[in-house]
Amino acid sequence: MDVLLLSHEEVGTLLPMSECVAVMREALAALAGGEVYQPLRTIVRPPDAAGIMGLMPSYAAGERAAFGLKAICVFHGNAARGKDSHQGAVLLFSAESGELLALMNASAVTAVRTAAVSGVATHALARADAGDLAIVGAGVQARSHVEAMSSVRRIRRCRVASRSVESARRLADELKRRYAFPVEAVESVEDALRGADLIVTATNSAERVVRREWVAPGAHINAVGACTPNARELDAATVAASSLFVDSVESAVNESGDYLRALKEGAVAPGHIRAELGEVLRGTKPGRTSDDEITLFKSLGVGVEDLAAARFLYDKCKETGAGTWARF
Repeated sequence: MDVLLLSHEEVGTLLPMSECVAVMREALAALAGGEVYQPLRTIVRPPDAAGIMGLMPSYAAGERAAFGLKAICVFHGNAARGKDSHQGAVLLFSAESGELLALMNASAVTAVRTAAVSGVATHALARADAGDLAIVGAGVQARSHVEAMSSVRRIRRCRVASRSVESARRLADELKRRYAFPVEAVESVEDALRGADLIVTATNSAERVVRREWVAPGAHINAVGACTPNARELDAATVAASSLFVDSVESAVNESGDYLRALKEGAVAPGHIRAELGEVLRGTKPGRTSDDEITLFKSLGVGVEDLAAARFLYDKCKETGAGTWARF
């Protein structure tokens, strides 16, 4: 049979942010409704390796039933090589025969779908008038998140902070050419967060970069970078002061250092997670309840998001003839 192959560039062209936001909204609602199956990801951490490998399988039932698997390597040293830290492939399999249907660049899928999920969270949880954006980080996800935020809210201005001020300036200069709103690189995370009502943390830091006193009342936070039990971007006080939403409760209680370290320090109780984002989308759990409430979406990334993106891309390519098809 013929297998679809999609390069990094093809994924970026065929999976625009606005369409991906809609796909992710549907996928997260299906997850909350028990319509998909996904075990926790498996992480391979060789003690002497420069990076790690994550395996993220999933299955979605229904009219477009399929199996999916993302095999992703994370090498934070890639930034110095001018490469994305996330490298790998998303595989799509037939639910009828198990045959391989598609092989797609995982770096590109991850870049778009992660930011699109934050777009879904922002649309559901942020104040309607939120538009003062703070981006912490200057890598692939920082760039993608500006696009996602601007697709769901009218951005008034954007401030970028990074461990390297030069990296923040380079990203700000790039963004200024793409967007009509002002974009400014600032010297510190505090400078970026003061007064912001939309906050994105997309760093590879293992320790907190956000402090509670910098976060304004009514802000919405998308915490994207820390995805292991020992890493966090937010201090415990920020987590405690926020209404916490997650993509998957199972993933959060096993993998989220932001939540687990706040729990270990006694800042929050085990029931601090208000809801999965999909539950808010389905209307079974409440989202934001007041303008002054700080809402926090802790994004870990789950396999059903990659599967949904892969199914969308496969269907689009079947209809249009896009991509490369190879006998397998």
